[in-house]
Amino acid sequence: MSPTTPRILAVANQKGGVGKTTAVVNLSASIAALGHRVLVIDLDPQGNASTGLGIDIRTLEHSVYDVLLHDTAIEDAVQSSSVANLFVVPANLDLAGAEIELVPAMGRETRLRRAVERVASDYAYVFIDCPPSLGLLTVNALTAAHEVLVPVQCEYYALEGLAQLLRNIELVNQNLNPTLQVSTILCQMYDSRTKLSAEVVADVRGHFGAKVLHTVIPRTVRIAEAPSFGKPVVVLDPSSVGAQAYRAAAKEVVDGRA
Repeated sequence: MSPTTPRILAVANQKGGVGKTTAVVNLSASIAALGHRVLVIDLDPQGNASTGLGIDIRTLEHSVYDVLLHDTAIEDAVQSSSVANLFVVPANLDLAGAEIELVPAMGRETRLRRAVERVASDYAYVFIDCPPSLGLLTVNALTAAHEVLVPVQCEYYALEGLAQLLRNIELVNQNLNPTLQVSTILCQMYDSRTKLSAEVVADVRGHFGAKVLHTVIPRTVRIAEAPSFGKPVVVLDPSSVGAQAYRAAAKEVVDGRA
């Protein structure tokens, strides 16, 4: 059963290289495989979530850029992905200038929220892949979302940048979206051979308690190479260790541990 109210999750971490897009692609595909309709909104100018779900971003008629800056109806930008039940509002390099172009725009912080409200009832889950910065694109995502999912890398400085992200969420709370909260922390790139990975997970659990998913995502070659095939690892190699971990994490999100 899909939730009656769609869950809108911004996936954010201002620190780059934490596997944010990989989490979006594989969690959304895993949840779609459970029978839920899922929408991914790609807010990263690199368009990696779009290409990772089989979208050719070089031939887009409409992208999230047009939705934010040209008032294109979001439903006109939605594309089917390579996964059943999973749809994408893609991004491409047009989005790179959007941070600056949004500055003088009327209602600049709420443009994505207004767009998402048009189609949210068509989906059970909406994942918004944020760029690794805290500019206007991320503010739009946080204003549109109900909750924030934060991927954390199991390496040194894992908590670096999280304090700033939490401060920004608080500012969005006070000014734009009073119900926004961090609901989920996902530990990724876990290396069972190192003591450090276990220490980082323990540290994150110490800070965030029950918000941290039980499942940790291992560092694997298969996860790393899946984007080059334009498929989530859960589709490319469903029996792999990484795919099993993402499916388990997705089940935790759906079952409300998050």
